[in-house]
Amino acid sequence: MAVWEPEHVVDEALARRLLGQFPELSADGLRPLAYGWDYTIWVVEERYAFRFPRRKIVLPGLERELTVLPKLAPLLPLPVPVPLFVGRPGKDFPWPFFGSELLPGRELAEAGLDEEGRLEVALELAAFLRTLHDIELDEPLPLDVNRRADMPHRVQLVRKQLDELGETSPAAERLLAEAERLPPSERAVLVHGDLHMRQVLAEGRSLTGVIDWVDVCRSDPAIDLSLLWSFVPPEGRRAVLDAYGPLDEAQLFRARVVALSLCAALAGHARAEGLVQVEREALAGLTRALDEPAR
Repeated sequence: MAVWEPEHVVDEALARRLLGQFPELSADGLRPLAYGWDYTIWVVEERYAFRFPRRKIVLPGLERELTVLPKLAPLLPLPVPVPLFVGRPGKDFPWPFFGSELLPGRELAEAGLDEEGRLEVALELAAFLRTLHDIELDEPLPLDVNRRADMPHRVQLVRKQLDELGETSPAAERLLAEAERLPPSERAVLVHGDLHMRQVLAEGRSLTGVIDWVDVCRSDPAIDLSLLWSFVPPEGRRAVLDAYGPLDEAQLFRARVVALSLCAALAGHARAEGLVQVEREALAGLTRALDEPAR
């Protein structure tokens, strides 16, 4: 059984019943928006996006989203999905869920940006991340919730992911062997925790939001910078690093390994689910992440 296999999928009929908790809303315009590992998302009144968990493992992260996002939103330069409606578990659905304002734009994985457009949105994202990582939030959060900064653990996972995809290579193994020797990170700041090409929204060459904060935690800021490797054209990486601020060599390695891990996970899921554009972009991200280093 694949790790992303849902335990509960909220279809249209169930979504209508659950939205009955909010009599002020009309379900007449209900339509599906997207789904991923964590949520099934339905649009209500073309104004709100309701996120329904697909797996029980998501629930601690959902609770963090409910607590953290209202505090973060006014401090950030891009919109995030602030919970406006919080649904209760019941006999039809055993878990809480929430609705937020529908953010415009498309996932970066499907935005169809050229090289210049990629650099433009990456520079905007760098400024967003600089702000996020400088925030001192008075909220207890777990440390490195998915062990993304733990290189011995992450490297072993990436080797398995690449093997399952049929994407192993000498270049990848050289990178992983070097990363595996890195000492533990000594940095821990507020991070998104799962920032990849399906979690960032764009309209044209402008970003419109950052979504899916299930893995918000404290960790090395490098784990939020995987798009530097998987999305940004190699010749643009220096400009993005200048916009974000200093990273040491160990952090660049961590970001690069996380890029391989996230792209491999996205490609595997997309291949299984028939998400052709996401698979294409994720595989291109693997290739890009193995290209020349950012210096």
